[in-house]
Amino acid sequence: MSFNPFPTAAPDFTDPLGLLRACHGRIAGHCETLRKLVPHLATHGADAEAREAMARIHRYFSTAAPHHHEDEEHDLFPLLRGRDADLDGLIAELGREHRTLAGHWADLKPLLVQPERAVAEPRHTAEVIARFVAAYLAHAEKENEHLLPRAAQLITAAEQQELGAAMAKRRGGPHGGTEPKPTTIK
Repeated sequence: MSFNPFPTAAPDFTDPLGLLRACHGRIAGHCETLRKLVPHLATHGADAEAREAMARIHRYFSTAAPHHHEDEEHDLFPLLRGRDADLDGLIAELGREHRTLAGHWADLKPLLVQPERAVAEPRHTAEVIARFVAAYLAHAEKENEHLLPRAAQLITAAEQQELGAAMAKRRGGPHGGTEPKPTTIK
């Protein structure tokens, strides 16, 4: 592996498609932590490390993830609809997946806010986490592989600027807020 002394800056609202892709990376990081959480809870219970990870995952999927879905549903998807029939089908599918993901989140959220319950119901916890992780990772991959490249081809620089401004406003200002980074669990 080579070391880059000048790493590229993380995308910001001037690169809204890059920012959406970066969000998928944070989602993947949180999903990896969720996967590690199952054996950690079995071995260590709801210790301080587990509680910290659970709180950060809860915070992310309660704030940043809904904003991400709103960015797509309210701003990106409308920009793309009607420009490509295949893309219209994909957009409809992704919208359905957002609703499915919300249902998976509704199942996971109580376990994150009640760590004792997650420890007391290990099989249920493992199943809920597995469903959530599989669905989110598949969804993000679909968006990265099919939606975002096509969006980059279809929307203009001016539309990207408007998209970025809407995303920033949703987060509370011209530059938006910061999204929590994934917590790792050993």
